[in-house]
Amino acid sequence: MKSILTFLFVLGLSWSTAQNTTSVNLDKSKIEWIGKKLTGQHNGNIVLKSGDLVFYEGKLLKGLFKIDMNSISCSDLKGESADKLVNHLKSEDFFNSNKFPEALLNFREVKHIEGSSYLIIADLSIKGITKTIEFNADIRENKASAVINVDRTDYDIRYGSKSFFDELGDKAIDDIFVIKIDLVF
Repeated sequence: MKSILTFLFVLGLSWSTAQNTTSVNLDKSKIEWIGKKLTGQHNGNIVLKSGDLVFYEGKLLKGLFKIDMNSISCSDLKGESADKLVNHLKSEDFFNSNKFPEALLNFREVKHIEGSSYLIIADLSIKGITKTIEFNADIRENKASAVINVDRTDYDIRYGSKSFFDELGDKAIDDIFVIKIDLVF
């Protein structure tokens, strides 16, 4: 019996030592958002507060990221127009960042496809609502990139959505917004 317990202890020790947790370089990593409407689109950035990736034998195993929703910025507008858009995105109509200052992305399952390609199944929490999403990621050496399509209505962000409001005309805003992630670790 003692030899079985010793074997399980050594096996557990080797599993834990083979895992490698790597923190994301917050200064070099970038998250960009893109929101579209019938008459055009807007884009900007969001600051990553923290991020960790866990590898096992060189393959991605887990990931956990905190995003600062108060850091939303606009890149395609300047001055008062940019300020107005950013303030609206931070308001209750959209992300309500005063009440919900963080979004969370937690990898539930990671499937290595081939080479540097992975399928990520993750929980995304926005405005206190958590939904499971799937996306592809490319991970090589000390960099990772992904493009995530998010349905904002899953997170009770209905403002300007033609799915909920009739007769919006050219004021309608697409339900899907895009998050482009470029990480350095």
